[in-house]
Amino acid sequence: MPEAAAQPIYDVAIIGSGPAGYTAAIRAGQLGLKTALIESVDVLGGTCLHVGCIPTKALLFNAELWDHLKHAADYGIDNVDGRTLNWESVQKRKTTIVNKHTKGLEFLMKKNKVTVVRGYGRLTGPAKDGIHTVALSNTPDGAAASVQAKNVIVATGSEAKMIFGLKPDDRILTNIEMLSVPEVPKSLIVIGAGAVGLEFGSIFKSFGSDVTIVEFLPRIAPVEDEDISKELMRLFKKRGIDVNTSCKVEKIEKTETGVKVTWTTANGKTVEKEADKVLVAVGRAPRTGDVGLDKTRVELDRGFIKVNEAHETAEPGVYAVGDIVAGLPQLAHVGGMSGIVAVTKIAGRTFRPVRRDRIPGCTYSEPQIGSAGLTEAQAKEKGYEVKVGKFPFAGNSKATIVGNHDGFVKIVADAKYGEILGVHIIGPSATELIAEAIAVMELEGTVDELMFTIHAHPTLSESMLDAYAAVEGMAINA
Repeated sequence: MPEAAAQPIYDVAIIGSGPAGYTAAIRAGQLGLKTALIESVDVLGGTCLHVGCIPTKALLFNAELWDHLKHAADYGIDNVDGRTLNWESVQKRKTTIVNKHTKGLEFLMKKNKVTVVRGYGRLTGPAKDGIHTVALSNTPDGAAASVQAKNVIVATGSEAKMIFGLKPDDRILTNIEMLSVPEVPKSLIVIGAGAVGLEFGSIFKSFGSDVTIVEFLPRIAPVEDEDISKELMRLFKKRGIDVNTSCKVEKIEKTETGVKVTWTTANGKTVEKEADKVLVAVGRAPRTGDVGLDKTRVELDRGFIKVNEAHETAEPGVYAVGDIVAGLPQLAHVGGMSGIVAVTKIAGRTFRPVRRDRIPGCTYSEPQIGSAGLTEAQAKEKGYEVKVGKFPFAGNSKATIVGNHDGFVKIVADAKYGEILGVHIIGPSATELIAEAIAVMELEGTVDELMFTIHAHPTLSESMLDAYAAVEGMAINA
């Protein structure tokens, strides 16, 4: 009988193919590392591509178009009063987008010579003779039972938290079920006013649902600058969204036709409200409970993995990236960059650590939010003497042209040197405009420099120029 082929030894094996995992795999291939990408389901892309970022933003774009059509006459488009929403077509477009990019990932793995391994991967302990073994289960017939590699990157991602021990179904939903509802609900209660809750609340309000948001903390979008939260509250209420803050949810009960939510307000009042659907959007938990970490020296903090600046854990040769990393925001773009950092270190190249104050935070609701760096309160807490510039989109001609002039750009600067400490945007294309802020802060730009940086006219980006100038009280258009 012919001798069985020796099992390959990879330079790096990556467990999980979400944005953190697939980005790490692509960069590893580009750096010449022999790479295996282990995925337990039959498609690549993880939560973000299939039940998170991408399908949600597809629905948000549909919602934006639908909202524009409500004012079609203002744009000189007549005879659209009889328009109807074809929800099946909306969902089909969403699925088409997801499928396109799923195929794109498969192509990129081949292009970069990444071996995709189907199966559920678990660590088996420390390396032996410099080689880690990842055990595989649920593999296709005839597949190997393990993968061997000099380094392992754990990129297993996160999952939606549920409350009161409830299980998601057709009425009590997480982001997964919300994305595939068979029709637009007449009424929706959203529990949680972070990015997920705000985006879904915005989507379904646009499509005609009666939307209620219930948040435990004193303000919605609680991680944002306080001025952003106040403006979002104002604009959500203007849209007719029922927003409730400082409220503790006490019960979620199914009724004959829907779901009833009971909550207590800050002054002790009990409120009951019934809706067709309830979306639970109270955060995401790391998927670290069943990947073999207990067989290693990997250290955990409330289920999140502790890492150094290269994303290496306490177990030599084992790295962690993305949503499972302690202290790292659970954002796809952060996961991707952390994956790049880890494989760059593995390849022996120079890398730059992920900086917490250089991460763009984006919420794709209507209005959009884009933020970076320190809030005004955080800057003051750190001892900075702060100067603030604020410019309203009402003064920006392009905002008027696109029919969206609510919101503002807020710049938080160091009064002594003029360094930009934080940028906070609420309004049209905020999630795109924030990229400039990240570049500026990476290059340690100052207010004096940016006041003389030409921005094209007419553009929404001009609002950035006016906001920088507003720090010195010299905005041109306000």
